[in-house]
Amino acid sequence: MDFSSFLTSLGTSFIIFIVLMLLFAWLSTRQGNVVVYYPNRILKGLEPWEGRSRTRNPLAWIREALSSSEQDVINMSGIDTAVYFVFLSTVLGILVLSGVVLLPVLLSVAATEDGAKTNSKTTSKGTFSDLDKLSMANIEEKSPRLWAFLIATYWVSVVTYFLSWKAYKHVSALRANALMSSEVKPEQFAVLVRDLPNVTPGQTRKEQVDSYFKSIYPETFYRSMVVTNNKEVDKIWGELEGYKKKLARAEAIYAESMKNGSSEGTRPTNKTGFLGLCGKKVDSIEYYNEKINELTQKLEAEQKVTLREKQQGSALVLFTSRVTAALAAQSIHAQMVDRWTVMEAPEPRQLIWSNLTIKFFERIIRQYIVYVVVFLTIVFYMIPIGIISAFTTLQNLKKLLPFLKPILDQDAIKTVLEAYLPQLALIIFLALLPKFLLFLSKTEGIPSGSHAVRAASGKYFYFTVLNVFIGVTIGGTLFSTLKTIENDPNTLVPLLAKSLPGNATFFLTFVALKFFVGFGLELSRVVPLIIYHLKRKYLCKSEAELKEAWFPGDLGYGTRVPGDMLIITIVLCYSVIAPVIIPFGVLYFALGWLILRNQALKVYVPSYESYGRMWPHMHTRIIGALMLYQVTMLGYFTVMKFYYTAILIPLPILSLLFFYVCRKKFYKAFCHTALEVATEELKETPHMEQVFKSFIPPSLSSEKQEDEQFEDALSQVSRTGSYV
Repeated sequence: MDFSSFLTSLGTSFIIFIVLMLLFAWLSTRQGNVVVYYPNRILKGLEPWEGRSRTRNPLAWIREALSSSEQDVINMSGIDTAVYFVFLSTVLGILVLSGVVLLPVLLSVAATEDGAKTNSKTTSKGTFSDLDKLSMANIEEKSPRLWAFLIATYWVSVVTYFLSWKAYKHVSALRANALMSSEVKPEQFAVLVRDLPNVTPGQTRKEQVDSYFKSIYPETFYRSMVVTNNKEVDKIWGELEGYKKKLARAEAIYAESMKNGSSEGTRPTNKTGFLGLCGKKVDSIEYYNEKINELTQKLEAEQKVTLREKQQGSALVLFTSRVTAALAAQSIHAQMVDRWTVMEAPEPRQLIWSNLTIKFFERIIRQYIVYVVVFLTIVFYMIPIGIISAFTTLQNLKKLLPFLKPILDQDAIKTVLEAYLPQLALIIFLALLPKFLLFLSKTEGIPSGSHAVRAASGKYFYFTVLNVFIGVTIGGTLFSTLKTIENDPNTLVPLLAKSLPGNATFFLTFVALKFFVGFGLELSRVVPLIIYHLKRKYLCKSEAELKEAWFPGDLGYGTRVPGDMLIITIVLCYSVIAPVIIPFGVLYFALGWLILRNQALKVYVPSYESYGRMWPHMHTRIIGALMLYQVTMLGYFTVMKFYYTAILIPLPILSLLFFYVCRKKFYKAFCHTALEVATEELKETPHMEQVFKSFIPPSLSSEKQEDEQFEDALSQVSRTGSYV
């Protein structure tokens, strides 16, 4: 990429960002758009605009984001969001402290070296000479000046150790304070029990669970809820909810017709056949009411059958004390590991009911199968990404497709293609993967939604690092290096080191595209705004449909965190080789912190609360990125034939030791609730019946509370009554 292409990419991205910011400043003050730009505040009953004024400074959101405290974020979006901002602050701190030393020292050392003419290495495929002069590519082999870069490698590592340790302590305190809350949280009074043994003859499943836990916790055991096979009842409930939505829509259409037309109005009709395209034409309101009555009766009958006859080998057990629940969750209850497996219960809204009954050894087998599938996915995705990287290098395109040479040689086309084609191709490829990885994570048998997101996030991180960072780095020189790797596989690390400088400008523009265009779209919410107004005008009739159209969802940790991790991996690995990337990394995380702070306070609504359980995974991947950086620098110094390269060997060992110490000191408190935390007094005595009912799946909740038989099935401990 030449200098004009780099400036074109950077300048265009910046202009797009400014335009999107101005769009946000204007659109967010329109009354009809408040549900798109302030849904979190609206759902909490707050005014969309602070101070109730729409005629305010268009940059007021910046002041509000900067002045907001960590407690404000917790109040609006929960502990998980606050922990995410700790991650952003920590990474930003690492880059700022690293840049304070690396930028003035390394840039001056590199710029004053007269080695560019004799050194064959380049940070930009031999065309971006100005960048070469500010990087290690300008340093001659065996030069004493390499000492500055070696010391800088240690400096970045020490800064990362220090700030990540501080962050771990802070997040640990945040989690403890949240769990010590005096408010009643149902999940703190329950445990999930899996792998129940077979029931003895003459005993019900509920009696088995109740007698087992009563004998161990006689004073604090409250009751149990045996998990059932809800497949059929969920299907009926889903149909019933669908018809309720259709009825609300039909009634809204009818009310609108009375309002706009005659006083009698026009009653909506529909056909009862396939997709409403064929069959008998009926009055929609009457038809939907009939279907609702029919399905309600069917649902009630299926609920009774499910509760009595479809019990499974797992249960939720409730205690009157959260200390007992915490103690039970971290205790071994059975001699055999595959029986009476007890763990902390997730939030009721997080439970993946279909996974709760998967047996111990089946979960292990599923896990290994998923690992193999993920490995194959990474390997086979690397092939097209490597090919894309190779093909989107214009020099390679000219070699492989010579008939395109006249077109590619035109300055305007060449500039645009070099500026955007590789980065856009890569971003589109990455957008296709997350849902597949989340599906794989759920297939493992993971019991909660937040755990599945964490697992998918980890898979996505390894995918992005191996495919994007390593794949693109090596892919840029793919055609000239395949034979080298084939002849000597041990050359992979030196090859990665040699390939890094040649892709510096690619990653500079990739990072710039991510923070200018990515965060510009995030702030402006142009796409959700267009979708909302299209749905509102042409599709939505009822209030429920309108809410569904504007409801924002959560921050999307499963893809957002791995995306951030990719950026920190790229910036760390280039921080010493090409220090000019550090300001780009700082801009990415500073803009991310600012814009996402606004979104967390005003837009996104958390879909779960795991009390910071994502943090150990974040920390592990920060250290993983650091180790990749250290190994890469070791390889690069070897390529530079520096005599004292061996001094870097302790760094990966230090990182492993640091990771081990952090895990031993902090990790257990993230797996389980510490008893000293659980002993904090509650503001009020928990209403245990409400706690119990919060775990009942929506498809098993009864709308007819007077139905004694159903209530008996839900609440009584007897042979002929309840099995929940």
